[in-house]
Amino acid sequence: MKKVVNENEFSKEQIAEISALASSCGLCRQTVEILYGRGVDTADKIKAYLSPSKAQFLSPFLMKGMKEAVSLLTLARDEGWSVVVFGDYDADGVCATTIMCRALADFGIDAYAYIPERKDGYGMGVQSIDYIFDEYCPQLIITVDCGISNAKEVEYVKEQGAEIIVTDHHELAEVLPDCICINPKIADDYPYDNLCGAGVAFKVACALNGKDAYKYLDFAAIATVADSVPLTGENRSIVAEGLKLINTNPRKNYTGFYRPGEKVTAQTLAFSVAPKINAAGRMGDAAAALALFLSDSEKDIYDSSVRLSAYNSERQSSCEELYLSAKLKLKKKGADGRVIVLWDETWNAGFVGIIAARLAEEYCRPTLLFVKNGGMLKGSARSIDGVNVFEALKSCSSLIAEFGGHSQAAGVNITEENLPELERQLNEYFHANYPVSAFTPTYYVNGTFSGQPDRKFISELELLEPCGVGNRKPQFVAQIGACQTRALKFGSPHLSIKCGGLDMIWFSGAKNEKLLKSAVPKQLIFEYNVSLFHGREQIQGYLKDVVYMPESCAFATEAVSLNDIHLLSIPKVDCEIESISFETAQNILSTCGEYGTAFIAYSYETVRKFKHDGIEVNVFNLSSGSLSAVILLSPSQTCDLSAFENVVFLDDPINVTLPSLSGKKVKICKDVSGVEQFKCLSSNREELLSVFKQISANLYKISASSPEELVSNYDFGVSINQAYFAIKVFEQLKLISFDGGKLTVFKGVKTQLNYSDLYNFICSLAE
Repeated sequence: MKKVVNENEFSKEQIAEISALASSCGLCRQTVEILYGRGVDTADKIKAYLSPSKAQFLSPFLMKGMKEAVSLLTLARDEGWSVVVFGDYDADGVCATTIMCRALADFGIDAYAYIPERKDGYGMGVQSIDYIFDEYCPQLIITVDCGISNAKEVEYVKEQGAEIIVTDHHELAEVLPDCICINPKIADDYPYDNLCGAGVAFKVACALNGKDAYKYLDFAAIATVADSVPLTGENRSIVAEGLKLINTNPRKNYTGFYRPGEKVTAQTLAFSVAPKINAAGRMGDAAAALALFLSDSEKDIYDSSVRLSAYNSERQSSCEELYLSAKLKLKKKGADGRVIVLWDETWNAGFVGIIAARLAEEYCRPTLLFVKNGGMLKGSARSIDGVNVFEALKSCSSLIAEFGGHSQAAGVNITEENLPELERQLNEYFHANYPVSAFTPTYYVNGTFSGQPDRKFISELELLEPCGVGNRKPQFVAQIGACQTRALKFGSPHLSIKCGGLDMIWFSGAKNEKLLKSAVPKQLIFEYNVSLFHGREQIQGYLKDVVYMPESCAFATEAVSLNDIHLLSIPKVDCEIESISFETAQNILSTCGEYGTAFIAYSYETVRKFKHDGIEVNVFNLSSGSLSAVILLSPSQTCDLSAFENVVFLDDPINVTLPSLSGKKVKICKDVSGVEQFKCLSSNREELLSVFKQISANLYKISASSPEELVSNYDFGVSINQAYFAIKVFEQLKLISFDGGKLTVFKGVKTQLNYSDLYNFICSLAE
C-alpha cells in the first residue's frame, strides 16, 4: 500500500531553532523546515544553498591525482604526444568526452575522441584498446566516465607503451588501476564525492584552464541531471550555473531538443535533452551524439539533432515493445519475490536499463533485465530509493562474471546457468537486510494543504531549484472526501479538480475520476506550480497521485453501489471458476504472502466478515502496481488484475465481468453474497417514472455529461443510488442518452420497463 510520510519530524528544540532561522533569514517557517530537514541547518548554509554559484566550486587540486594528471598532460602538450580521450556511450560519457576534448584543445592538445558502442560493452574492452592503437597510435589515453574497474585493461594499455590517466566517478573496484586515477570516491581532501563523469572531466578542465573552463558548465549540467547523481553540494552549483548559461547563451548543439523560447530547467534537461543524447548510444550510434556536441557547423549540428530526435522516437517505440514483452514474461513467471529478474534473447541491450528502471518503479522492487549475448547474459540492474542494489550484487559476486555501478544502477554480466542462483541469493539478501516497508511505494510530503495557498511560501519554493535526485521537489498533501472534477475538454484524459481554495490539474488522471468524486477519504499528493496567465500570477496544484487514508472503507456505501450498478448489464468474461468456502477464503487471506494475490469484494460488509490484518483495502482501482496482496472493493472495469497469480472473490458476484480476468482461474467464495447492496433499490414503476419526468421537465436547466454527473448535480428527491439506478434503466431503454457528453431525452418512445436487464435483475432480488 502506498504510504504518505512527512519528510521530517522535529523536536520542540528544533522547531524553536527553525523559527529563529526563518526570522533571521526572512523566510517562511515552512521553507526553513524543508531546508533544515535536508541538512541545511544554519544561516550560512541556507544562504549558500539558496544562492548556488561558481563561488562555491571546490579546488580541483584537492582531488587525488589531479596535480600528477596536469603534469603529465603538460608534458604531452609540450612534446606533441598523440592523445586519445576514451569515453562512454551514455549522456554522461558523451558530455564528459566533449568537455575533456574541448578543454584539452584550449590547453593546446588536439586529442582524438573515442566512444565504444553499447554492443562493445561498458568500460575499456581489449577490442576497443586494440582499435585505438591501430587507428591513433596514442602515447596517452585519458578515460572519462569509465576505467576505475579496468585494472587489467589499464595494464594492457601500458604494455602497448602508452601512458594512461583514469577519470571516473563510479564505485571503486577492489583493485584500482595502477596509474593516475582521479575519482571523487577515492579518499583524499576533496570533500564531495557525488560528481558525475562529466563533473570530474569539468574539474580536470578547471585544473588545466582555470575559470575559462566555466564555459563548459552547460555540458556538465546536462550530464549531472542525466546521470541522476544527487543535486546537492557542488552538483547543485554546477547545474544552477549550467542552466544560467543554457538560458542566456545556449549552444545550437542542444537547442533543437526543446521548444524555442522555453525556460530550461533541470526537468527540461532530464526529460527533453538527456533522452535524445542517450538514444544515440541505445540505437548503436553513440558517435552521432558525440559528433553533435563536438561540432561547430550549423548544418552538421542540425543534421545530427534531427538524427538523434529520430533515434529517440524509434527508441520510444522499441522500449514500449520491450516493456510489454517483459510484462508478459513477468505475468507468466509471477512476481512473488523482492527482486525481479528476467531475460530474453531478442531484447535490445540498449533498452533493458530503461525498462528495468520502469519496472522497478512500477513494482517497487529492484529489477534486473538481461539479454543473451553469446555464452553470457548481459544486463542492467535498477533499484528503488533506499535499497542498494550494488551492495546486493557485491554479496553475490562469486556468481557474477562482471559488474559495476552504484547504489541505484549497475551493469551485470553472468552466465545463464548462474542466473537462478543469483535471483535466489538476491531475494535472500533483500529479505535479510531490508524490512517490508522498504518495498512499499512511499510519498514524502512537506506539509498539509488546508484553506488557501500561502503565496509567499509558494514563491520561496522556487528558490529550492534545481530539484531532482537527492533534492526532490517538495510535495504536499490535501486530505479530502468527495471533490468536484471535470475533464479539461471533452474526451480529454486530463482532469481539473476543485480542492478547497486550490485548483488542481491531474494529467492522465481520468481513470481515477470515480475515486475523486466518491466519499472515500483520501489524500491528494501534489506539487505547487506558479504560472502567468494574461499577465496574472496563478497558483495551481499539479496532482501526482491519490492515496487511501486508513479509514478509507468506513465511508458511505453509495460510491461503491454507483460503480457496481452498471456492471449488472455487462457480459461475463470467460474464466475458470473454482467455488470455495468461507473457511478456505479466510485461510488464503491468512497465508497469501507479500505478493501476487488479489481479493475482490463487492460490499464493505464482506470485508468486515474476514480477518485481513496487514492486507490493504483499495476501492475501484489498485493504489499501486506493486502486486502486493490487496483487497479490492468494487473494482472498475479498467482495473488490470492480469499479473496477479491468484484472484479470489470474497463474495459471490452476479457475474465475473472484469476483462483482465479473461482466461484466468479465479476462486469464488459462494458462502457470501455479493449483491446485497442492490436489495435496497426499488423497482416501483412510479418511483422510476418520477425521475424520468424530472429529467424531461428540467432538460434545459440540467448540465451533465454522464449519469454520475447528473445524480451529483441534481436532487431527484430519492437516494443517489435510486436515481442512478433509474437513469441506467432509462439508458438501457434508449429513453435518454449521454452520447458526446451531452444529455439527450427521447420523448414518445414506446417501451416497457421489463425490456431492461438491469430492471429485471433488481426485480429478481426483491422476489
